[in-house]
Amino acid sequence: MSTFAKPQVKQRIQSIDILRGAIMLIMALDHTRDYLHHTAPGVDPTNIATTTPILFFTRWITHFCASNFVFLAGVSAFLAGIRRTKGELSAFLIKRGLWLILVELIVMSFALTFNPLFNEFVLQVIWAIGFSMILLGLLVRAPLTVIGIIGGIIFFGHDVLDFLALPTAGPGFVLLKVFFTARGTVLPLGSTHFLFDLYAVIPWTGVMFLGYVFGSLYGPTADPRKRKRVLLASGISLVMLFIVLRFINIYGDPAPWTVQHNGVYTVLSFLDVSKYPPSLLFLCMTIGPGLIVLSLTENVQNKLTAIFITYGNVPFFYYILHFYLIRVINIILFFASGYGVGQIKNPNGPFLFSPDGFGFSLGVVYLIWLFVIAALYWPCKWFGRYKKTHNQWWLSYL
Repeated sequence: MSTFAKPQVKQRIQSIDILRGAIMLIMALDHTRDYLHHTAPGVDPTNIATTTPILFFTRWITHFCASNFVFLAGVSAFLAGIRRTKGELSAFLIKRGLWLILVELIVMSFALTFNPLFNEFVLQVIWAIGFSMILLGLLVRAPLTVIGIIGGIIFFGHDVLDFLALPTAGPGFVLLKVFFTARGTVLPLGSTHFLFDLYAVIPWTGVMFLGYVFGSLYGPTADPRKRKRVLLASGISLVMLFIVLRFINIYGDPAPWTVQHNGVYTVLSFLDVSKYPPSLLFLCMTIGPGLIVLSLTENVQNKLTAIFITYGNVPFFYYILHFYLIRVINIILFFASGYGVGQIKNPNGPFLFSPDGFGFSLGVVYLIWLFVIAALYWPCKWFGRYKKTHNQWWLSYL
């Protein structure tokens, strides 16, 4: 029989694709803002002293993306092992992790910088997922309880480092930066190249390990009613833990909140938790609502969820395409705004086509964001259908 005859349609879990699709769309807003929003010098979207409520919210809402993206990658890793032996799953996760790191270093670094000489390598969420996937692949033969305990210790305990005296130079400093405390860390690679590390690996590894454990709730013998109860209770518990610990203001985030000049900015300060590296409060604030959404959307079917599912079916495909589309728009608007070839390289920044003063109002950024996600709808719909009806080995890496 021909391998092209009536391929079996693959089944996916709707609630996972709904959440993943929603966060993928929100994520595009942050990247559109990064490249196309014009701000006054010194204005940081989450700096309470310089931001505005709408600018803060535009950045804050996108915090939900990376943490839930990594958590769902852990869930997907468990689901990938349902029809594989532990040995096969271990090999798959290690190979896929190496592949993702390569994609981050080559495909995504070029998308971010548009520098064909690769003077800058940027390590972001794909790097964190890839390295965490390798670690999970090495540990996957261990009992689920062991993986859960290790993930829980990392998740709830990594902020202990905020209270320790850490190395400030030497190999220990570099290893701590890469694996635990990276916050826009620049590591030289010779005189003309450098590594820009935004995502410290280990805190995200804890998220993936816990996602892997929660993936067992979606196993073939799992009780759907119990799954919904566990997801809802866990999500509410994380949100409550965020509120309590943030109110106490002692543990869980290196930057305590403070009372501001009015109530709105005090709320912003309360919500302003650290993503680089992700603090416990950051993870509770973002993953908690994600678990609640997973619980409440298992049987929801309407036009909006169908749109989310279209993007959630093909997260890697969408992730790559949306970055390149935003950068192409960036270049078109760069020249349309009157900038010339001599201004492509910004001496004050690492990225090309981003000179000082370039950009548009936040309202225009929102319009461009809507255009980006609309333009990618049909390509994502096509690729999602292709993945469901084809069984080539390489599709599992995308």
